[in-house]
Amino acid sequence: MRTLVFAKRNAKEIMRDIFTLIFGILFPLVLLVLLSAINAGIPEQAGMKLFDIENLVPGISVFGLSFIALFTATIVSKDRCTSFILRLFTSPLKASQYIIGYTLPLIPLSIVQTIVCYAASFAFGLKWTPDVLLAIVVNIPVAVFFIATGLLCGTIFNDKAVGGVCGALLTNLSAWLSGTWFDLELVGGAFEKIADMLPFVHAVDAGRYALSGEYSKIMPELYWVIGYALVITVIAVIVFNNKMKQDK
Repeated sequence: MRTLVFAKRNAKEIMRDIFTLIFGILFPLVLLVLLSAINAGIPEQAGMKLFDIENLVPGISVFGLSFIALFTATIVSKDRCTSFILRLFTSPLKASQYIIGYTLPLIPLSIVQTIVCYAASFAFGLKWTPDVLLAIVVNIPVAVFFIATGLLCGTIFNDKAVGGVCGALLTNLSAWLSGTWFDLELVGGAFEKIADMLPFVHAVDAGRYALSGEYSKIMPELYWVIGYALVITVIAVIVFNNKMKQDK
């Protein structure tokens, strides 16, 4: 019950930050529009399309979720830098309950963001199939991964530093190592190997396989994302618990 009360408080804080909400939802749509326009402008004689919508939208939806990490980190870091979190530390809530309380209201937000992204893609030629729903569901573990990353960063860094870590570093990693904009095999070498060790490309590939109906290939990719999400969540709980002990 106490965890749900804390989650409701965080939901209210999220709804108050209208600008960030709008930016997080609309920025991926802007990218979708721009890249679709570029794709449409390529002459048929070229015999190729750089950004086919079936390949593009899973990547854009994953990239959009990277902003959820920034949003999460900002909320946690602001709470830590105010007397609010000190008052909370006097409550009987455990570190894991704090983490759950921050996570619960952000998952619906992530789902809405993904739905909006896929819904907008119909205007650019994506055909409706039940696999669209599956692709949206596949993004839920991806959202948990980004939320967990934001929780960890918000616990470690102050509200100014999280902008650089989640706002610059994480979004760039998500952009360049996910295979959204180009085929990583074209680069190859150490770049491709590093990308393959991180969850971003696996998150995008899982969405692409879901959207194309290649069901047997989804979970091998999604296991990477789930593994990262679990590990980072556990680390976030441990670090948050240590912060609680230090600040009490």
